Formats: sequence, structure tokens, C-alpha cells
Amino acid sequence: MLAGVATFEGTERYASRIGGRLPHDHFRRLAGGPRTSSVGLGTYLGKEDGATDLQYQQAVRRSLERGINVIDTAINYRYQRSERAIGAALEEAIGRGLVARDEVVVATKGGFIPFDGAVPRDAGAFFTETYLRPGLVSPDDVVGGQHCMTPRFLSDQIDRSRRNLGLATLDVYYVHNPELQLEHVDREEFDARLRRAFEGFEQAVTDGRIARYGTATWAGYRADPGTPGHLSLEEVTRAAHDVAGADHHFKVIQVPYNLAMTEAYTRATQKVGADVVTVVEAARRLGLYVMASASVYQGQLARNLPPVVAEFLPGLETDAQRAIQFVRSTPGIGTALVGMKSTLHVEENAEVTGVPPLPPADFARLFTPA
Repeated sequence: MLAGVATFEGTERYASRIGGRLPHDHFRRLAGGPRTSSVGLGTYLGKEDGATDLQYQQAVRRSLERGINVIDTAINYRYQRSERAIGAALEEAIGRGLVARDEVVVATKGGFIPFDGAVPRDAGAFFTETYLRPGLVSPDDVVGGQHCMTPRFLSDQIDRSRRNLGLATLDVYYVHNPELQLEHVDREEFDARLRRAFEGFEQAVTDGRIARYGTATWAGYRADPGTPGHLSLEEVTRAAHDVAGADHHFKVIQVPYNLAMTEAYTRATQKVGADVVTVVEAARRLGLYVMASASVYQGQLARNLPPVVAEFLPGLETDAQRAIQFVRSTPGIGTALVGMKSTLHVEENAEVTGVPPLPPADFARLFTPA
């Protein structure tokens, strides 16, 4: 496995070398750590086949050439194939000197029990032989037949992801959709499970297997307070503080945010102190970096946007570019993650990085009634 981790010095070198032609605010910074590109490569969609693996390998290489140094995945994406495609691409890119290990931020996730390469003929037997019989999980650990976040299971998933990606240390590791647990356990049990997961993550940081951790959610932080699936970002951060004190490594959150799903920026669902604020504002106050998933909503925002969008987001040629520009221009959003499984997607979407984000005053006009 490749040793090392993304560092400020390494990513600053990358930004100066490859991103020197880009606006200075294309590169942000992850909670006192590495520099991060304002557009990141997502790897969720696609068939579980060799052709798609190759497409993703080519997309990773081209993204790194175009000033995109954030790569996002999860162990369950395409049944571990996305991680393995990224690993192959990084091995080649680093081997031939395109980038160094300390220049690239790689994030992955664990929580969903993944198949291995394809759907097995007997899913029950696969689960028993891979996870139950070795003692990695017990039946009571798994909710909904698919989700687990015990320290032992997540530790196993970290190591599988490290092998898939070929990386000794993962830059960011997320609990994947922890709010799913709340459909099956009460709030007190959920809080206990989350703290135990964070204890395991802090140990993984100490061991050098991950550099920092976070939560990647779909609905949890956007849900209204008091609803069954709501997650309080302040309470989640407090859990990390309780586990490891002020030097905890809970540094990143991932939330869906795009032109059609603006709740993270517009809907006050989080209480921080005495104030009720948006997810993005809560993250700012708590010192957390925000990765936005679903920036083009799995392609639904890549075409047929209202003409007014082009008026407010000038200097771009396609609706996909405008959708990405909206996300990366949002105050408080660090990186707009975009699924790109072909070099054509990379070429189109990377053009956005050469355009400065919309100034805050101009961005605010998007939410001002005419």
C-alpha cells in the first residue's frame, strides 16, 4: 500500500503546479489540513463491470490533470469496484509522477454491508461467511438487513477500503448515513452507538489508518428538529469531543446540496447554542468542512435548467457547469462533489474550475425575490 497522507504542503504544491492557472479560490482548506479543490470527483454510479472500472480509472487520472484533487467514494459503491478503480488509477498516476500521494485527498465511507465485486448468488451465505462467522458482526448489530456501525465492523471496513484503494492512510473516513440506525433503535442507543464508532475512529487515527473522520448523510442533518431521523450536528460534534476532547478528529460532513435541494443552505434545521441555523452555518460555527454531494442530482440538473439560471450564473456553457457553479459558489460549501465516470464529463465539468465562484453579494441575489 502507498504510504503517506494528503498534507497542506503537498496539496499547496499541487495547487501551485497544476492549479496555478486557476482562480485562487478554487482551492479551499480542510479544517487545518490539506488544500481541497472546489470540485471533487464522485464515483457512485455505473455498472459493476470492467468497462466502467476503466472509465473511472481514466476519469481519476484526467481529474488530477485538471486541478481536481478531491476523490470521493464508498466501499459499497459498485460493490467495492469504485474503490478498486480509484486505487488502480492512483497507483499509476503516482507511479509515473503525475501527482504525489500527499497531493490527493481521498475520502471513503463505511456503514452499509457491501458485496464484493458483484451480487452473490446467495447473499445470505455471503453475509454469514464474510461477516457473521468471523465474528465481525452479530445479528443485533445490523439494522434493516444492511447497515452496521459497530467499531469492529467499521475497523474491518477501513482495512478493506485501504486495501481496495492501495492506501496505508485514508484522508477522510465517514460513517455512511448513520441516520438509518434511527429507524430501528431509540435515540439513547443511537447516541451510544455513535460514540463507540467515534472511539474506534480515534483509535484508527492513532494507528495511522485514517487521518480524520466525519458523517456522510442524506436526510439526517436536513430533517426538521424533533422528527425521528433528525441529526443534531452540535450533538454529533459533542460526541467526538466527549470521546477525544478538543483535539478530536471529527472534521468533515457530507450533505446533499444542489439547485433542487437547497435545504442545507436555506432551511434552519440545526440548533447551535441558543440559535437555530442552517446546516452550512452550523458547520461553520463548529469548525467543520462541508462536502456537497449530488451537485448535479445524478444528472437531473445537467440539462433543461430555466434560462434565468444562465443569467445569474454567467460565463459557463452548459447546465451541468451552472449547477456545479451554484454549489461551489455557495458560502460555506467547501467542495462540490460530482459523479464523473468518463473523461468527457471531466473535461466539461473541470471548465468550471477556471471561472471564479460567484461573489457572495451576487450569489445572494439568487435567493432574493424579484
